[in-house]
Amino acid sequence: MSTKANYKLDEIGAGKVGFSKTRSIIEAAYYGNNVVKVNTLKEAYNLAKNSPGTIVTDMPVYHGEEFGLDADAKVLLFNDGAVTGRYAAARRIKGEPGVDDTKLDKVVMDAIYKTRFKKLYHATCYVGLDPEFMAKAHLLIPEGEENLLYNWMLNFQYMSDEYVKMYKKSKPIGDGKEPDIYIFSDPQWVPTESPDVDYSCLSDPLTLCYFDTEQNCAAILGMKYFGEHKKGTLTMAWALANRNGYASCHGGQKEYSLEGGKKFVASVYGLSGSGKSTLTHAKHGGKYDAFGGIKVLHDDAFIINTDTCASVALEPTYFDKTADYPTGCPDNQYLLTVQNCSATMDEDGKIQLVTEDIRNGNGRALKSKLWSPNRVDKIDAPVNAIFWIMKDPTIPPVVKLKGAALASVMGATLATKTSTAERVAAGTDMNALRIVPYANPFRTYPLVNDYVKFKKLVEEKNVDCYIVNTGDFMGTKCKPADTLGILETIVEGKAKFEKWGNFDDIEIMYDWSGKTADFKPNMDDPEYIAALKSAMQNRVEAVKGFSEKKDGYDKLPDEALAALEKLVNSL
Repeated sequence: MSTKANYKLDEIGAGKVGFSKTRSIIEAAYYGNNVVKVNTLKEAYNLAKNSPGTIVTDMPVYHGEEFGLDADAKVLLFNDGAVTGRYAAARRIKGEPGVDDTKLDKVVMDAIYKTRFKKLYHATCYVGLDPEFMAKAHLLIPEGEENLLYNWMLNFQYMSDEYVKMYKKSKPIGDGKEPDIYIFSDPQWVPTESPDVDYSCLSDPLTLCYFDTEQNCAAILGMKYFGEHKKGTLTMAWALANRNGYASCHGGQKEYSLEGGKKFVASVYGLSGSGKSTLTHAKHGGKYDAFGGIKVLHDDAFIINTDTCASVALEPTYFDKTADYPTGCPDNQYLLTVQNCSATMDEDGKIQLVTEDIRNGNGRALKSKLWSPNRVDKIDAPVNAIFWIMKDPTIPPVVKLKGAALASVMGATLATKTSTAERVAAGTDMNALRIVPYANPFRTYPLVNDYVKFKKLVEEKNVDCYIVNTGDFMGTKCKPADTLGILETIVEGKAKFEKWGNFDDIEIMYDWSGKTADFKPNMDDPEYIAALKSAMQNRVEAVKGFSEKKDGYDKLPDEALAALEKLVNSL
């Protein structure tokens, strides 16, 4: 599927597809005489390499020619300053209650006007890596931000000959009613007093991430962190997919090949730092290689066709933390670019990276597709199981959810802890549990849309649903060996789930491969029961909150609340 870039004269005008006020403000900027088109990765690399402040390391880009780079390309390092994480508070979504798009549109108009004396770069790429779903995306960004431009083109699919041909063969998304994605970004923007501009519409006084996802456009102002541009682009692709029959997924997916030619497709959902990347890329000691091994779709962004249950990756590369990859680590040969890390000179006088979050938290790198040798862009086999990754100390390492309403609402009330990938207000308790529906804080459409999509997968497509706890269970750490062993036991069809306490709709598994401790919950312990009941009640309150906040914008069906209240009553 493809998006619409060009229009016949009778398709242009007020009220027609692709011509909302916000989109008209943003798209016009692309045609200014101060705009320079960047067509290839080589161009983007040279711009970034020569951009002030860039650190050109002596680490070669492994097989850079395969990505459209020169053979002598080096890994580039660029540091953003004090901000090294995403900032959800800056997001404003057109159409949500309380969002004043009239004022926000004027903020964007003024921001674009103030770039008229700057050179602007225009880059284009694809989001979605299979003819079933490919959206064309455009980024407009000022001179001086060449590293953001280069990272964006690397993160998504640059317009290689292969993918241009693929795109031309794909069918239009939404019968031609979905326009290309347009993003205007000015990281150097600072709000200054201007006639007819009222900044009271901003949720943060110095930054803005403004989305008109119905018309596939956005403005990112005052935000230097690359993650805002990556997730900002994905935000619109996920919304576009949601409108066209897909479940939008912030998670990882892999396909296991098993004895007898069987396949098992597992999807894991969790925030950065939850373990979703580790689980997605785990090779399980090669135990499945004899049957065809493991195929990885992606570890962060994909979509599931809710009719066929096939899945499509949205990005070719990986935006991964560098904390666990020290200098000299073999995995570092797959680095393309690095952000918010340090550098030093080795004994041979060569510039090397200093990782491990010594300089700051959430050091990041873009890794090439080659990091995962078993990588695919589409999994045709239908998804078999959904795993909600939580860090809730009252939930055992694994439980199985029965009933489509409970399975979906547990995803809608996914409980986890804040990670270093996020910029949060001073004083925030990083260990406090918070609810992040479907582990996706980038949603720009009503929550019920995701609820219905995931419920359909369980109810109509017979997808199993589990919760895995990758944190600790009442003080006992759930180690990676436990989570991987749980996955293996389920995938191989050896899992034995049984009734858990008084619950009718949750089953528990007590034994799995590689178990590291006794995690059996003591249902006779009043302290544990009180903690578990409190955790479930928090979910009840969250769902009630969805129906009250933002004028009920995220209200879920009554059945969702009833499924959770049944759990509380069971306790």
